[in-house]
Amino acid sequence: MPLRPEIQIAKRLYFSSEGEARHARPAIRVALAGIIVGVTVMILTVCIVVGFKQTVTAKVAGFGAHIQLVSFDNNNTYDLQPIEVSDSLLARLGSYEHVRTASPFVTKPGMLKTDSAFHGMVLKGTDYWDFFRANMVSGELPSSPNEVLLSRPLASQMGIAVGDGVNAYFVDDTDVRARRFKVVGLYETGFGQFDNLFVLTPLAAAQRLQGWGENTYSGVEILVDDIRHLDEVADRIYFATVNHLDEDGYNVYYVQTLQEQNPAVFAWLDLLDMNVVVIIVLMLLVAGFNIVSGLIILILDGVQLIGTLKALGADNRFVRRIFITQASMLIGKGVLYGNIFGFALAAVQYFGHLIPLDPTAYYVSYVPIAFPWGWLVALNVLTIAVSVLILLLPSMIITKISPAKVMHFE
Repeated sequence: MPLRPEIQIAKRLYFSSEGEARHARPAIRVALAGIIVGVTVMILTVCIVVGFKQTVTAKVAGFGAHIQLVSFDNNNTYDLQPIEVSDSLLARLGSYEHVRTASPFVTKPGMLKTDSAFHGMVLKGTDYWDFFRANMVSGELPSSPNEVLLSRPLASQMGIAVGDGVNAYFVDDTDVRARRFKVVGLYETGFGQFDNLFVLTPLAAAQRLQGWGENTYSGVEILVDDIRHLDEVADRIYFATVNHLDEDGYNVYYVQTLQEQNPAVFAWLDLLDMNVVVIIVLMLLVAGFNIVSGLIILILDGVQLIGTLKALGADNRFVRRIFITQASMLIGKGVLYGNIFGFALAAVQYFGHLIPLDPTAYYVSYVPIAFPWGWLVALNVLTIAVSVLILLLPSMIITKISPAKVMHFE
């Protein structure tokens, strides 16, 4: 199928030797570079921000799961009121669609003490170790009641190594209980807020410390297979447990999501979304300015061609389409190279972790990268659409050009 005449002319101008010479002019190269830089920055921004959100969310979920089922008398501390969870309810929670695991846990605040240091901590009993196994740095996971897993920063701060013993003290209403634990492994997630807080032990050991029965826990942690299904699963668990009442007719269970457990962290992550919007808008404005300047230069360079075409009977719409098509080719080239540079830089950081970060401030030790392909495709479509729309207004200059005046234009 033959191309439309205006597209054929635009291609001839763009790809001919004369067109190549024209497009090699510094002003056109600057316009092209502006588009490339804008697209590259937008791709990196989306990859970095989504990477941050996914990495931080995964770490927070590793310590507290996506959803927790706890006592309705929850006091927002780690010294939770116990709840009874039957095996049938636990199996039911784990069978829901989009639920990956449902595992009980027990927490007990206390204090670690050595001969030279002491530190407040929360002893957490669990039988779900995938997250901590992935973040192990030395030793092994605890398997017996007197074994614990510490974070490397906490162990370093207290002068503890794998194989050492450490005393732990737990305060109850009437007395202080002491326990002697053996440190069998060290983990590190880079999330200092939690690394310096949690000490891990098997679930049965924490239950025994609390004096609870086999089906008594601080709560149940539920992990979903995709964070997008979080609210859906939370609602389902709420309606499944809302009718469980105690002897006084009050609800026994309370469902809380990851965002409700850590509002400060997710408020910070929400601010990143605003930063993404601001950066994308700024880059589109920069790219738009370069596109407009590039089109004006193309029109000024082709003013004699415009006069000739009009003298031969071409209308304004026809001539405008020639230069819009020509500028669109420039946009396409800029978007293509912007994608190449953007994805190349993102891939280098993704595999090489070349840019470090302070984990005490950013919760991660390097700039994380993710590739949300749906958002990246939408970003490219938006960039091309906005760029082409921006071309319409400056192309109106063509309608003001008179053939009689431009035939002798120098």
